[in-house]
Amino acid sequence: MSASHHGSGDEAATHRLEHDALGEVKVPTAALWGAQTQRAIENFPVSGRRLPVPIVRSLALIKRAAALTNEKSGRLPSPLAQAIVAAADEVAGGRHDDAFPVDVFQTGSGTSTHMNVNEVVANLANIRLGGSVGSKEPVHPNDHVNLGQSSNDVFPSALHIAAAKSLTDDLLPALGHLGARLDERARAFDDIVKIGRTHLQDALPIRLGQEIAGYASMVKTSGKRLAACLPALCELALGGTAVGTGFGSSPGFAPAVIAELARQTGLPLRQAADLRQALAARDALVALSGDLRGTAIALGKIANDLRWLASGPRSGLGEIRLPDLQPGSSMMPGKVNPVMAEMLLMVTAQVVGNDAATAWAGAGGVLELNAMMPVIGANVVDSLGLLARGTRLFADRCVAGIEANVDRCRELAERSLSLGTALLPRLGYDTSAAVVRQAVTTGQTVREVCLERGLLSAAELDTLLDPRSMT
Repeated sequence: MSASHHGSGDEAATHRLEHDALGEVKVPTAALWGAQTQRAIENFPVSGRRLPVPIVRSLALIKRAAALTNEKSGRLPSPLAQAIVAAADEVAGGRHDDAFPVDVFQTGSGTSTHMNVNEVVANLANIRLGGSVGSKEPVHPNDHVNLGQSSNDVFPSALHIAAAKSLTDDLLPALGHLGARLDERARAFDDIVKIGRTHLQDALPIRLGQEIAGYASMVKTSGKRLAACLPALCELALGGTAVGTGFGSSPGFAPAVIAELARQTGLPLRQAADLRQALAARDALVALSGDLRGTAIALGKIANDLRWLASGPRSGLGEIRLPDLQPGSSMMPGKVNPVMAEMLLMVTAQVVGNDAATAWAGAGGVLELNAMMPVIGANVVDSLGLLARGTRLFADRCVAGIEANVDRCRELAERSLSLGTALLPRLGYDTSAAVVRQAVTTGQTVREVCLERGLLSAAELDTLLDPRSMT
């Protein structure tokens, strides 16, 4: 049965009239959503920023698994269940991403987006069964698509699934890829000796390969920390319904839905041990966000170091060369900037900001429910996606093409005053310090001062001041 139309002919052609608990709502005729989604569109024109697609698709996966479970238990007739499954598959497959327009800044439980999914799935199912959009017949968005569920247990479960999938499918592989690229460069540059720096001042020599291997270790360590977040992310609130008591859901429903979701996603999903905690707090996502911030900071350090090492090319450190990707100035001909490093630094800044908002929202849970879930989910999923894409681009368009300026590395290492440290065993601290002070004052090398003062022979200095031996 079609929804009724009232008003002028033009209005009837562009809108249909639907009803919800609060009364009549005009919904665009072509829209796959219904009355509750339309109210949310009108109530929350805040940012124009929609919830990330992975969250919507995870909600659809839950609808699919719930329909199958309700069909098996006899609570949902098979024709309705199978239509819901087919509709949810379309949504989860990305065929209707434009049908989910609700703003991130909405009701704090995510109910608006949850009902958006329920309404779209119901309408797609009804089309499949010969019904019409907006009719709520034979499939009802609440009575059938949402059977045995609540926004308060479904929405946080979708956030966990979306985050876990993005972490395992996207970010962890991207970090592994960057680590491998850095390892390649470390092996290629293992014989190149350069000067190390602390406080941005010359320190002892280090091999360029050692320096880059340190970056690779930072990336791998970040990946391990993030992987350790997965067990908590794989705990779902399903079965808690409205306040964590499970009222309205049969005892076996949630475990069966979660088992089906685990089969669909390949994730080791399980029901949370305490459903009250699973509704009231978003601790797992807050913890993940903190580790995403830590990963961002590590990546930012690497990107910043590489652009320092490549600075110049003639008036900076110039110890490495980064790939030339595009002109760097609208005014200065020939100028090329470290654009991929700058891109990654901006990604890291955004992730740090996302974490600040997530932490604040995580602390905003009151009594039985955290009511700031959409912004938590949006920021965490955004950070996961930004880091995954940014990391891969940085690995392939920057790290893979790094070249060493061998002559520059050697020159700076041999001229460094820090080589005076190697004199300590023979000359002692005070004499070695006097040699370095003279070198600073006169512009001589440490070697030249030692020879001038007759402190050591040329052969002894060859051995003592060999930068390679210090690495």
